[in-house]
Amino acid sequence: MRYHVAMRYLKKSTIIALSLGLCACTSRPAAASPASTPASTPSADPIEKEIENMSLEEKISQMFILIPDALTGHTETSLDEDLKAAIMQYQPGGFIYFADNIIDPATTGQFLKDTRQYYLDNDMPIPLLSVDEEGGTVARIGSNPAFHVEQFEGMREIGETHDVSKASHVGETIGTYLHDLGFNMDFAPVADVLSNPDNTVVYDRSFGSDPKEVTAMAQAVSDGLMNHHVIPVWKHYPGHGGTAEDSHAGMAYTEKTLDELLADELIPFAQGNMPVIMAGHIAAPNVTGDNTPASLSHTMITDILRNRLGFSGVVITDSMVMGAIVNAYSSGDAALAAVQAGCDIILIPQNFSEARQALIDAVHSGTLSEERINTSVSRILKLKQIID
Repeated sequence: MRYHVAMRYLKKSTIIALSLGLCACTSRPAAASPASTPASTPSADPIEKEIENMSLEEKISQMFILIPDALTGHTETSLDEDLKAAIMQYQPGGFIYFADNIIDPATTGQFLKDTRQYYLDNDMPIPLLSVDEEGGTVARIGSNPAFHVEQFEGMREIGETHDVSKASHVGETIGTYLHDLGFNMDFAPVADVLSNPDNTVVYDRSFGSDPKEVTAMAQAVSDGLMNHHVIPVWKHYPGHGGTAEDSHAGMAYTEKTLDELLADELIPFAQGNMPVIMAGHIAAPNVTGDNTPASLSHTMITDILRNRLGFSGVVITDSMVMGAIVNAYSSGDAALAAVQAGCDIILIPQNFSEARQALIDAVHSGTLSEERINTSVSRILKLKQIID
């Protein structure tokens, strides 16, 4: 049984290195890990049984969502032979598609259909086929005139109506056309509470400054997506609405204490009903005592999000090619820190090969336990049951 997919937004040099790696040794390192040792008593749970039959490399590969271009070094708009070979060589768990990958309904629909079928034909779990489609300013499909879908104003304008049915319409509409095309995951809704009026990152993308109303609006969009078998990803924990900085360029900070966050920005993530949460690259020094971004912080992910707020679903990092990460961490160090923090999926590492190998090496050295990997893979495979 195998598990593969693809990645992209890398620097040109990384793309070249990764493409060369396809011809070399990236699928199975020289000191390849043996398949996970089966439990002495075979599990009756089908997911646990599936995990028992997977090698360490296959399990770790499930923990990545990548852009397809990075595996081939050129823009992918169809499942060509290069991409097929890369999928069989590497084993990531999903793709994210950007504007360059999305041409028109027929081409994109065929691309996604072929990719899904390729996984099934090769006995792999279905891939997470994802996109950023919030509506408003962030809409890979909606902003492409070739798709002729309904256009939405920014979520700030939706929030200002105080009409939850309008948010429901956003979710239902986007869910319908994403499902029709073949997408099964959407990086939406934005659940950030706009507590800093000077914020420019999510100003037009947030439903507003009232945390309860933001929760209701985000839930309505989320439910609309789920009604069409599209997995919603709530973002950006612990809240980008209180920051002044843009984590795309560098580290973003919230100066609030935990009690202050619990009373405001964390309310959507505590009260919402969501399958996936995106961890932002947002430091909370008055909570953690240092400037570690939430996406890499055990305090923020495990102690607070999982243990205090009770979230048991999948946690995915924000894109790991953002300045907040690449300016301070290598791909391997960032991936390892994210998993140690409690994240399950690494989104777009700058160097996938390095990030993947860092996790493999960490298990071999005892820095990470294979049980920790199994925990994330179990969550991921349960998530995929929703859309299978």
